[in-house]
This record gives sequence, C-alpha cells and structure tokens, in this order.
Amino acid sequence: MLRKFWLLFAQACTLCLAALFVVATLRPDLLPRPATHGSSIIVTQETATPVVVARVTTYADAAKKAMPSVVNIYTSKEVRSRNPLADDPLFRRHFPDFDKGASQRQTSLGSGVIVASEGYVLTNHHVIQGADDIQLVLSDGSRVSARVRGADPESDLAVLKADAENLPAITFAAADHLQVGDAVLAIGNPFGLGNTVTMGIVSALGRNYLGVNRFEDFIQTDAAINPGNSGGALIDTAGNLVGINSTIFSQSGGSLGIGFSIPVSLARNVFEQIVRDGEVTRGWLGIEPAAVTSEVVQAGGPAERAGMRVLDVVMEIGGKSTRNVPQLLARIAELPPGSSTRLRVVRSGQDVELDVFVGKRPPPDRQ
Repeated sequence: MLRKFWLLFAQACTLCLAALFVVATLRPDLLPRPATHGSSIIVTQETATPVVVARVTTYADAAKKAMPSVVNIYTSKEVRSRNPLADDPLFRRHFPDFDKGASQRQTSLGSGVIVASEGYVLTNHHVIQGADDIQLVLSDGSRVSARVRGADPESDLAVLKADAENLPAITFAAADHLQVGDAVLAIGNPFGLGNTVTMGIVSALGRNYLGVNRFEDFIQTDAAINPGNSGGALIDTAGNLVGINSTIFSQSGGSLGIGFSIPVSLARNVFEQIVRDGEVTRGWLGIEPAAVTSEVVQAGGPAERAGMRVLDVVMEIGGKSTRNVPQLLARIAELPPGSSTRLRVVRSGQDVELDVFVGKRPPPDRQ
C-alpha cells in the first residue's frame, strides 16, 4: 500500500514539473515574478491607439521645386608657377631677370543658389575666392557670366550678380522652423557631375567650435555633401531653402555623413546687407574672446575705453546672456555700430556693469 502511494506521488510530481516546464517555455508571463530587494521596476506600456503619420513615398515635388534655382559654378584664376632656382639668393644676384614664373589658369567648381530673380546668387566665399572669371551653368544647361557683388569671409558667404534676369529664385524657409530629425535634401554639383540630389536628416543644430569660420552656427546633416556641393542648397521637404551647404568632416575627401550648412537666417542677413550696402557690417567691442571664461581686451577698443579689463568674464550683453564664445561673438556682431550697450561682467567675483559705445567691426585683415 505504501509502495503504491509513493508511486502515485512520484507520477504527480513528474506531471507538475512537466506542466511547469511547458508554461515557462510557452507563456512565461503567466508565472509570478519574485520581488528583488532594491531592484527598480520598469513598466513599458503600449499606446492604445496607433500613431498615424503622413507616409512620404517621394520627395520629387520638393526637388522639382528647388532644382531650377541651384546653379553650377565654374571659376578660374591666373596663377604663376615659380622656378625653385629663383629662390636662391646667389642665383638671383647673377640672374635677376631669370624666369619670373610661367602663368597658367587654375579652375575649380562649386554650386550656388539663385535667391532673387534679378540674378543674385548666394554661394560660399571659398568657392569664388580669388577668381577672375566666374561662369554659371543653369539647370536648363545655359551658361551665363557672373561677377562678385560682395563677400563676407567671416561667414564664408558671397553674393554673385549674374548677367541675366528673370531667373528662377528659390523660396526661403522660416528661420526657426527647422528641428533635429527633420528630413532634408542637399542639391549641388558634386565632382562636376551636374545637379544632384541627396537625402538625409538634420543631425544637429547650432554646431560651432569647428574652426572653419569666425561666425559659426552650422546645421549638421547626414545628407551626402561632396566636393563641388559647396554653396549649394539644403532644402526641406517642401522645397524651401533652409541652408547653404558649406563644408564636410572627412578624412578621405568624400562624404562620411557629417556635413555642415550655413542656416538660412544668417545667409539671408548677409545677402540683404551686401545687396543694400555692398558689405556686411557687424558690431565691435574690441575684445578677443578666449575659451572658457577669459577675454583679451584690445588696446584702444570700445571695451577698453569703457573700463573692461583682461580676465573680465562677460555674462550679459544688452540683457542677453552669453554662455560661450560663439554666442558672445554673435551677440556683439548683431549690435549696430554707433549704438551703445550695457555689459554685465564678473570681475574678481563681483558683478560690474559697463556702458560701451559700439564700434564697427574692421575687416579680418585689420583685426
């Protein structure tokens, strides 16, 4: 009798263990989970209603709208090659007129964006720097000459005036509507192939400390930007201009998915000033910001005359905070020359307010 009872108990235990194994394998969610002392409870909930978003299957309309406004830029300039013997002092002494150097034409390519139907084109300063002949190839294949209307090396922007009118001008996007994650298209002339469209997203906004320009506030994108794309258009999915493609981060010379564009707000401001005044005017306080918190005060500058000292830490300009060097430079640049502004600085742990008369920022070669 005891033997039969033990056999039944063993069979029941075996069946229970088998059932537990099946449940643990197929439906582990039905088993209770023991609480662990000090552990965190993470609850992930699914939305009751699915998120409905507009499905985009093509960006053809955006590209079709913007492509006629993007031009290919071909530039050339005369360069003179120098014979190495001409650098030898002894050789120059005996042959002063020997080989002054043979001249030759050097060509380069880039892109530009028609921003006004009267023939005004925005591009990068480095695309046309030093060029004595500029040719634009329009989207229909026609070629027109252009001249430099004005340039701003500190933002790497330039305005060209084409010898043509009634050109298809691009539409500017709202200055502050762009967000990280937005889809964008880059249009330009990579490697001289002609108008090419690539797609990506906005990877970051407000990129600075790149050491490319004096005034940096770049849009970062993974849309492919290659040599020849410089000066081309970065557009949103509605075909509106959001930036001017400027530079890339690359160890090979090709696209690595890290490209930078000058935002439309800065590009528009530079364009309007050049067309209206022939130059870009920025405020100047005569200080040279350094990393971290110190500034170098330039002798005879507006800041020195107002009482600013070396190692003063600028906290506010005109009531606006200055959290880093690029923001400080931007705050100063937007001040109109001839006006006055109030600076709040920290000096030896004490708040000090200074009233500064704003000067006009000198050209880069005289700073």
